[in-house]
Parts: sequence; structure tokens; C-alpha cells
Amino acid sequence: MKIGILKADTVLEQFQDVFGEYPDMVARVLKAASQSENNDHLEFITFDVEQGQYPEDINDCDGYIITGSKRSVYDDEPWILRLRDFVIALDQTRIPTVGICFGHQLLAAALGGKTEPAEVGWRVGVHEAKILSDASFMLPAVRHFSLLYSHKDQVIELPPRATLLASSDHCPNAMFRIGDHMLALQGHPEFLKEYSRGLMEMRQEILGAEKFATGIASLNSATDQVLIASWILQFLAASRPQANA
Repeated sequence: MKIGILKADTVLEQFQDVFGEYPDMVARVLKAASQSENNDHLEFITFDVEQGQYPEDINDCDGYIITGSKRSVYDDEPWILRLRDFVIALDQTRIPTVGICFGHQLLAAALGGKTEPAEVGWRVGVHEAKILSDASFMLPAVRHFSLLYSHKDQVIELPPRATLLASSDHCPNAMFRIGDHMLALQGHPEFLKEYSRGLMEMRQEILGAEKFATGIASLNSATDQVLIASWILQFLAASRPQANA
């Protein structure tokens, strides 16, 4: 399975040596999940969409993953507008697409929903989400899952064709799907706790003492990153054109 990673940001230099770039993080957790799944060979190719890099043919990959970003999907930047157009094309061609954090918000904004700054401000650390609707790729099935979060924007209105799958505290639209080809989640299955800690320490003044302390303390909680990564792989495998031929 050839997965195109649409890289929407660059990891800050002080973190790159330890954690790599965002496509490295995504590939790492998907490979970890694939060891316990019956998946075929995984191949990853990165497209730096901030720099205008896209596949020559939209069908060059079996599916795509849009990474997180420090930018906001409503920013009037040419690369974001182009990425929105690409999301619309992916939807029209029904090519499997997964959006993480910024990617989650962009799928919503591009397809008729709305993303805005969250009234609660930054959400950081580990948060639990409750499953509201099941889907065939969500195996093994659970009623709750926990992931690392790091965002100040969130989806406040789902696209018209969306089905809400999960909701978390202060983030009602934590995970949704559109048909069988679009999956969006606000949490970060690709993050390591050490990276989350680094981001919180960097933003300590912005977060404020209480939110920073709560976020750091939450890192003692377990996360379900490999489980969610396995769901992503199952979603991509079941939705890709070859599987439906």
C-alpha cells in the first residue's frame, strides 16, 4: 500500500534530531501498527504541500494522510488554498484520505464544515474520546480511546455528509468520516509523549500555569496511538480503489 503523506508543516529545528519530521512520526506509528495487523507492504512518499509539492497524478498513491500544522486552515495563504482544492479533488475521486489535527480541520473546512479558534483555547496533553458511532474499520472495537492533543482551533461545524464517530472533552467533533473515503481526527496518534512535553514546555507562557500543569500531568495517562494507527491502516486498506475493484 502506497501512502502519500501531505506534509503541512516543518518540525522546529530543536526537535528534529530526536523526533524527525511529521512524515517520520506518521510512518513510525503506522509501521508499529502494521506489525500486529495483516497488512501488505507499506510504502510512504512525502509531498511538502507548503512548498507546492504534489503527486503528478492524484491516483499515484493508494491513499493520503494530511499532517498537523501550526497554521490555521482559515489563513489566507496560497498553499492552504491549493491544499483545500486538492482535498476537494480527493473527495470527488473518492481516494482514501485521512486528516490529522490541521488535516482534520481542513477536511471539514474544504467540504462544507467550519473550523474556528476554540472557545476553550489551547488543548494539550492526553484526552479521552468517547465512541458515538461504529464503523467497519474500527477493530478491535472500543468504547473510548485516548490520544495526545495539541490544538487551539477545532471543527465547530461538520460537513453536510459527515458522520460523527467520536467526541472528547471540550472538542465535540473529535473524529468523523465522510462516506467510506474520508477520515478525520483531531488527536495525534503519531506524537510521542516526549514531543508533546517539548511543545508544552515551549508554549508554557501561552498556555498559562494551570493548563500547562494539567497537560504535563496528563502524560502519565496511557494512550491508544497504536490502536488508532491500526484503524487508519484498516480504513485506507478497505477504502482504496484496488480493494473495491
